[in-house]
Amino acid sequence: MDQARTTISKIFNGEPRSYTRFNLTQNMEGDNSHVEMKLSSDMDDEVEANGVGENINQHNHPYYPSKLNQRSPKTVCGYVIGILFLFVIGFLIGYLSNRSTDKTEIKSDCPVFNEIAPVKAEAVYSLDWSDLRALLKKKLTTDNINSNLNASHQAGSIGDEALANKIMGKFKTFGMSTWTDEHYVNVHEPGSSNNQVLFRGNVVGTTEGYLAYSALKTVQGAALYAHYGRAEDFRRLQEQNVDINGKVVLVRAGLLSFAEKVANAASLNASAVLIYPDPVNYNIKEDTALFGHVHLGTGDPYTPGFPSFNHTQFPPAQSSGLPSIPAQTITIRQATEIMSDGMLRDTMYKLGDDGDNITVEVKNVLVQKKIHNVFGVIKGYTDTDRYMVIGAQRDAWGPGYARSTVGTSLLVELARTVTDMIKNDGFKPKRSIIFASWSAGEFGSVGATEWLEGYLTSLNLKMFSYVSLDEVISGFDTFKAAASPLLYELLESTMKQVMEPMGLSHSAYPFQTFSGIPSLSFRFASSTKSYPFGTIEDTDQNLERYTSYNTLKLAKTAGEVVGLVTLRLVHDHLLKLNVAKYTSVIRNYVSQIRSKVESRQMSGRLPSTVTMQWLLSAHGSYDRAASALVSAIRNSDLDDMEQCRIINNRIMRVEGSFLSPYVSPRESLFRHILLGSGSHTLAALVDHLEAIKGGLKSADIDQFKNQFALATWTIQGCANALAGEVWDMDNEI
Repeated sequence: MDQARTTISKIFNGEPRSYTRFNLTQNMEGDNSHVEMKLSSDMDDEVEANGVGENINQHNHPYYPSKLNQRSPKTVCGYVIGILFLFVIGFLIGYLSNRSTDKTEIKSDCPVFNEIAPVKAEAVYSLDWSDLRALLKKKLTTDNINSNLNASHQAGSIGDEALANKIMGKFKTFGMSTWTDEHYVNVHEPGSSNNQVLFRGNVVGTTEGYLAYSALKTVQGAALYAHYGRAEDFRRLQEQNVDINGKVVLVRAGLLSFAEKVANAASLNASAVLIYPDPVNYNIKEDTALFGHVHLGTGDPYTPGFPSFNHTQFPPAQSSGLPSIPAQTITIRQATEIMSDGMLRDTMYKLGDDGDNITVEVKNVLVQKKIHNVFGVIKGYTDTDRYMVIGAQRDAWGPGYARSTVGTSLLVELARTVTDMIKNDGFKPKRSIIFASWSAGEFGSVGATEWLEGYLTSLNLKMFSYVSLDEVISGFDTFKAAASPLLYELLESTMKQVMEPMGLSHSAYPFQTFSGIPSLSFRFASSTKSYPFGTIEDTDQNLERYTSYNTLKLAKTAGEVVGLVTLRLVHDHLLKLNVAKYTSVIRNYVSQIRSKVESRQMSGRLPSTVTMQWLLSAHGSYDRAASALVSAIRNSDLDDMEQCRIINNRIMRVEGSFLSPYVSPRESLFRHILLGSGSHTLAALVDHLEAIKGGLKSADIDQFKNQFALATWTIQGCANALAGEVWDMDNEI
């Protein structure tokens, strides 16, 4: 470089008082070298440090102008060629230096990549959507699904733990980071002697099934048939002046959970509930027993709202969802004996006279069991700390083939497929994917709920979706899905579906309504007969019959649905969650409430001081906040990762903001005001207005006002969270 300076000085025929200096330095804040050009007149101190002692701003001798114009044309041409040659040499030096640093690889001790596959240090690039779809369909195979099918076992058993270890071993072979989550939970098991049902003083058949978390007592009462045990079924009986108080209620299985049937009966002071599988709905043997639970909630009911970690010592507590009356399942044969005409063939059966009493004896035993949840994670390449969870129940009371075996097999196969796409095809998910195998699902999503309770605070901030693989196949001619409205559009783009409300019987329900995480549960089902979940007839042979011998084909289709939803959520810059979908859900409730409030005020049953102004304002605030976010997305640079992260954070706040902050998880676990259950929900406001109309004892105007105000502010709080920064909030309340 000294030679270059001398040459340039000679060109201008003077001392090197002002020159252009090329400084080849290493950029220590990055991986690339660069050529830096500096003017010495701007760097007096640096020049002096490099041995040029004279001050170029001081002139102690006459100034001589350049004599370039006195050179011959041949000489000038030579100088020009020399300059060009030096510039080319400098450029090549910088280029070659830059090339050498680009070859650096991520070291094998990097925690994010070492557990998945070695990659090179380069900008995150991912396959386009059409490539991902094709790869998923190619790599997800029926042969692999079939090879992963393993028998299910009862929660907390040796077999359950062995299966958990096997799943963890699979995750490890895929290169995933794995861990387990251990809980000590309380569950019911049958006692040393079977529960009993007596009719007219005689034992009715053999009672082999049982309902966990039933009240443990013996009661007696006159028999009463109540169809499916829905609220409308009991309302119809009341309209016919049928007294439900003290009755032993006989109801069909189906349409809603066992727990909801029992809760409906208990609220009207029934003494007990018997649940049976009606031949109209079920195609099973007459002596097949039913198993289930009647906790109106999820998780361990003896640690409500907090996790059952390692014998954690908490004050004695019980979930408010535990029933106060005994409940028991009976077989078709037992139900037939109780019916007055001995036949089950109609929708409104006649039972015996008031003197024909039923005695119900429930002797279940409460035991504590250790259960394990198993996890494997595929870490994202940009937003590693944002993740979705795909989960499947691992346990079952009986064979549990459709209940848990198929879902667990799909869980393992999806994990294998995605890791294979990363290792061999260059797929780089932006966000992380957690695969979870839950235990004690048969007792009401106990394993999953205990995990949610243990990590609720962090999950609310980082987990953006949950997809359940439980009961995904029980037939072949119907497809139904239950999901957060935020996921409707994504599901519609994946395949046509029939949406149904998400209820307590869906294993995704606690994620949606307790944790405020957008969730999805779907199933291929039969349109004619209910599948025998919770019985010994839940076998591979029976499932083949219910699917017309297309179980593996349907399993692959189900895997593709989950895979496509998952890839969309971790591939795109923006989360595919449509916040505008909740606008119509809120509007529907507001419309119902407004109509009923005005009607009750006109009839004089509700004071005029109850105004709709603030609820309408809160709904308007949410609508405007959702529209503003859509507009912000439209006008944003979606290649700007930081901008996308800010927008995604706003989207992720929505579901959790619908959880009412005014109720205790111990008293009301499902705090979502739109999709949950309890007095804090908008559905409860509608029901309360109906009670006010009928002048029922449950009607309380002051309580209604309080619920009305809290629900209104919860909606406004969600609108505020969606709006983003505090200065962007549209708050008219």
